[in-house]
Amino acid sequence: MSGHSKWHNIQGRKNAQDAKRGKVFQKLSREIYMAAKSGGPDPSGNPSLRLVMDKARAANMPKTNIERAIKKAEGNSEEHYDEITYEGYAPGGVAVLVEALTDNKNRTASDVRVAFTRNGGSLGATGSVAYMFDRRGYIAIDRSTTDADEDQVLLDVMDAGGDDLETSDEAFEIYTDPKQFTAVRDALEKAGYKIADAELTMIPQNTTPVPADKKEQFEHLIDALEDNDDVSNVYTAAADDDE
Repeated sequence: MSGHSKWHNIQGRKNAQDAKRGKVFQKLSREIYMAAKSGGPDPSGNPSLRLVMDKARAANMPKTNIERAIKKAEGNSEEHYDEITYEGYAPGGVAVLVEALTDNKNRTASDVRVAFTRNGGSLGATGSVAYMFDRRGYIAIDRSTTDADEDQVLLDVMDAGGDDLETSDEAFEIYTDPKQFTAVRDALEKAGYKIADAELTMIPQNTTPVPADKKEQFEHLIDALEDNDDVSNVYTAAADDDE
């Protein structure tokens, strides 16, 4: 792995989400609707739906909101969303991937472009930065929730089919092949671990430090993208401050 730890970023993201929970729920409802519409309303037979439902529960989304989105997908709703990925560079030359779920591609493309240009970045062509990221399964275990040491966790991760383990004072971070992600997560839960975070994500192969004089611009760009109602995920190749 590149040494790119997600743990601190995840904690910061969750704190930010708490402050704008209504918008987060709106985005999750859209993801649940699309997953149920394309793969069926039963999460036991629809891994994509199960994954986004787990994501919704982790965000403390009310059960009624989840059920409403699934029922909407079962009905005759004509809503349709396109999945689009935008690629570009943030200030300092940091690669950025933006995943969106939109019912108006022109609106979203315009909004994303404006977010980049107003905050010192530049939107690139398809394929301009995607090759710098790998799709991975990511699972985090808060160390305060387990008595297991690193050796024991590594054995359990290998037994579960995980590829890699990174350890810090706060967390055990596990990376998996995307196809094995659900099986690894389930095996670790069965082994008694409490999962703090689990998701399919994009991991940069290498990271780029954000220059000190560009950090404020960089943060404004990421905030502008994440605040967009159509944007589901924002991934960057920015190096952690302690790297």
